[in-house]
Amino acid sequence: MLKFVQVKSLGECAFRRLSGVKRKTFDVMVDILTTKENEEKNKGGRPNNLSMEDRLLMTLEYLREYRTYFHISKSYRLSESACYRNIRWIENTLIKSKVFSLPGRKELVKSDVKYEVILVDATESPIERPKKTKEFLFRKKEKTHD
Repeated sequence: MLKFVQVKSLGECAFRRLSGVKRKTFDVMVDILTTKENEEKNKGGRPNNLSMEDRLLMTLEYLREYRTYFHISKSYRLSESACYRNIRWIENTLIKSKVFSLPGRKELVKSDVKYEVILVDATESPIERPKKTKEFLFRKKEKTHD
């Protein structure tokens, strides 16, 4: 189980290899998430079992490795639904903060990088089967030869 307590002793390079972000970026993310959670928890609610650092590390692990919610839930000793809720909340909160951004589609089109697109036709086609008729459904027992 990757807990933040175990990970925070790593060097800068190893931390970035593991999480995909620099430690300063990680700290900024934690600050944003903590302030948002404090705003929401002022209204009341049940405290979370994991610290904010652990939840953010769990989200970064999901985004970096594309592990399933089942595997992550077993690693962090949570239910799949709790993992899903935590990861979605963190993603949505970081997106709404507008501190972090990815280049939009227009930026990708403007770049000099050439992309090759391959399309695969995976449409469904019905299977041709014989029609079920009364004759087919109510067959008489064939005579056997002795």
